[in-house]
Amino acid sequence: MQIHFYKYQGTGNDFVLIDNRSLNLSLSTEEIKHLCDRRFGIGADGLMLLENEAGYDFKMVYYNSDGNQSSMCGNGGRCITAFAKLLGIIDNKARFMAIDGAHDASIDENGLVSLKMQDVKQVEDGGDFFYLNTGSPHYVRFVTDLDNFNVVEEGRKIRNSERFMEDGTNVNFIEKKEDALFVRTYERGVEDETYSCGTGVVASSLVAALTGASTAKNHCHVSTLGGSLEVSFEKVLAQNFYNIWLKGPAVMVYAGHIHL
Repeated sequence: MQIHFYKYQGTGNDFVLIDNRSLNLSLSTEEIKHLCDRRFGIGADGLMLLENEAGYDFKMVYYNSDGNQSSMCGNGGRCITAFAKLLGIIDNKARFMAIDGAHDASIDENGLVSLKMQDVKQVEDGGDFFYLNTGSPHYVRFVTDLDNFNVVEEGRKIRNSERFMEDGTNVNFIEKKEDALFVRTYERGVEDETYSCGTGVVASSLVAALTGASTAKNHCHVSTLGGSLEVSFEKVLAQNFYNIWLKGPAVMVYAGHIHL
């Protein structure tokens, strides 16, 4: 079987994208895992199928690099929006369905993609960490000297702790740097650090707003290993955030065919 694919990245968070509106393609867990393998496949943090969905521009079906379907991916949502524009499905605005519900998105004149995230109505304060769901579950903790912090080792410990072992969690370590927030993320399903995590950047920005680490009231500039993102939001009460938007680049790297 020969598959036509596209490779996209959003601040270094990379994905294999496939147009499956015909529903001709059905991939097994092992096949998805192989396609995402960085030595024997295309190489990516995840794989997405773009499919039709009644009442929407398209549907986003997302799989982590371990081959399993996963919860919402923020950078993936931005990349699949850019992909839909490439395919001629949308112009500069989209409304699509994902595993966590409907999302709006837009593309500006510079090609930056903004994605509306789900409202967040609860943030757990664990004392030395915060836990919240921004479409995917996220553990967030402030650290010092994040540049030299062992994200993989410490993130893996938390992800495989007794509380999170069964369902898993993404783990974000954050540090306030001048006028931006620096975020590094260990992602479940990838089971490694990624260059960027959209839902993790959103979770980290909301925690920064709660703790006063963000200087702007409803806005946060975020630096990741793969580049810069912006998060804007409105807040009602202490833990109720709505009108949350994630903005940043979504770039096609290349397109090709692979024999599976």
